Amino acid sequence: MAELSKIVDELSTLSVLEAAELVKMLEEKWGVSAAAPMAMAMPGAAAAAAEPVEEKTEFDVVIKDAGAKKIDVIKVIRQLTSLGLGEAKTLAETAGGKVLTGVGKDAATEAKKKLEEAGASVELA
Repeated sequence: MAELSKIVDELSTLSVLEAAELVKMLEEKWGVSAAAPMAMAMPGAAAAAAEPVEEKTEFDVVIKDAGAKKIDVIKVIRQLTSLGLGEAKTLAETAGGKVLTGVGKDAATEAKKKLEEAGASVELA
């Protein structure tokens, strides 16, 4: 034990640069890394990183392409919204047009299903 205390006392006199050089030398000699024990000493940081990401609750239903059956897509857009015929037609012809904005996951999924059945290419954003 006395020898370990003597080693600790001697190490305490090292400057920061000398201590860093000592770490490098020991890593090379023993083939280890001093970084691994440091990661194990900080379990709180790893636990914080593993927290679940908050699930998205509001979605936009966006038309990518109306497809070949544009009339059917326009009908579905009118069912889903309160748009008139002209507005629904313009929306169907506009790539990136938002049919619904800020709706729940179930409503967005149902609207996407109906629009895709009508022939449109749709994504949820």
